[in-house]
Amino acid sequence: MTHLTAEPAFPTGTILGYPRIGRRRELKKAVEGFWNGSSTADELETRAGELRAATRERLASLGLGRTDSSIPESFSYYDQVLDAAVTVGAIPSRFASLVDVNGGVDLAGYFTVARGDGERRPLEMTKWFDSNYHYLVPEIGPDTAFRLACDRLVDEFEEAKAAGFVTRPVIVGPVTFLLLSKASDEAPEGFRPLSRVTELVGAYRELLTRLAAAGARWVQLDEPALVSESISDPRADVLSAVEAAYATMGGASDRPQLFVAAPYGSLDDALPVLAASPVEAIGIDLVRGTIPTGLDDATRKALAAKTIVGGVIDGHNIWRGDLEAAFGVLNELLVLTPRVAVSTSTSLLHLPHDVGDEPSCLTP
Repeated sequence: MTHLTAEPAFPTGTILGYPRIGRRRELKKAVEGFWNGSSTADELETRAGELRAATRERLASLGLGRTDSSIPESFSYYDQVLDAAVTVGAIPSRFASLVDVNGGVDLAGYFTVARGDGERRPLEMTKWFDSNYHYLVPEIGPDTAFRLACDRLVDEFEEAKAAGFVTRPVIVGPVTFLLLSKASDEAPEGFRPLSRVTELVGAYRELLTRLAAAGARWVQLDEPALVSESISDPRADVLSAVEAAYATMGGASDRPQLFVAAPYGSLDDALPVLAASPVEAIGIDLVRGTIPTGLDDATRKALAAKTIVGGVIDGHNIWRGDLEAAFGVLNELLVLTPRVAVSTSTSLLHLPHDVGDEPSCLTP
């Protein structure tokens, strides 16, 4: 798919992600069955495919479109940051025996990186922003060989397409991926993973090209580290990495449209940088964050040509949102651009499928 001017508009309503464990924890049970040897990798893949299909049908029944990219493809067997690491070939050297000639690992290897094996310790686990979710910390060094090592995201998009859906693939963005990483054991003192942004973006560009060829119209890149106050890298370096990464990815001639989502806070000084980039849509968390003010004329002009996706429905909260208040907030965004869409503030991975199945969630 060549990147043209007459592109499909961003859907008017969407969510940033969906619980992947299954309504009755089916994925958890299937994964544990694979771990204990009572089921095969093929059986686990089949069960996961059934869960993805059920999620797509569920979201379509609730009003999201089958072919307008409003349904996010955000499935994960274990963790979305680990998924990104596997996608770009960022496997620590202690797991080198699990890596194939293309830099990838199979499903058993994926779980070994996550859980460890014998004397090989697993990736470190730490808290994901202001949630109770924990992610696996990638290990990056000067010699980490970034490349498109896993095309599972492409496969899942094609799976959905074969079922009559055009979904929106979701992956952790390159800047957040590096900011959430730590230096590998082999890295010299003072090495910062963010210094590898140029090489990493090459793998992302290849992924975008593959997704475009498969028919993806939009891709969601999650960049929550841009709103975090706990990132130790100098802010100027972070903003320079954003500028470089999205200039490179957005400048590709053969790619889907790019939606950069920044949940868990306010974009603040990162918003002008994204506004000046070639991305087509920017997601703003309007539950934890605020509508930007005090923007200069250049930023306002740039935003007027983009879609702003207002995260007005709390992705952390099981209670019904105040739709009238949310509508009022979205109306305020119209001073920035006529292209306004509505979304959840974060992925819904933090919530149960149905509070009726989770009575403890009903306690105020």
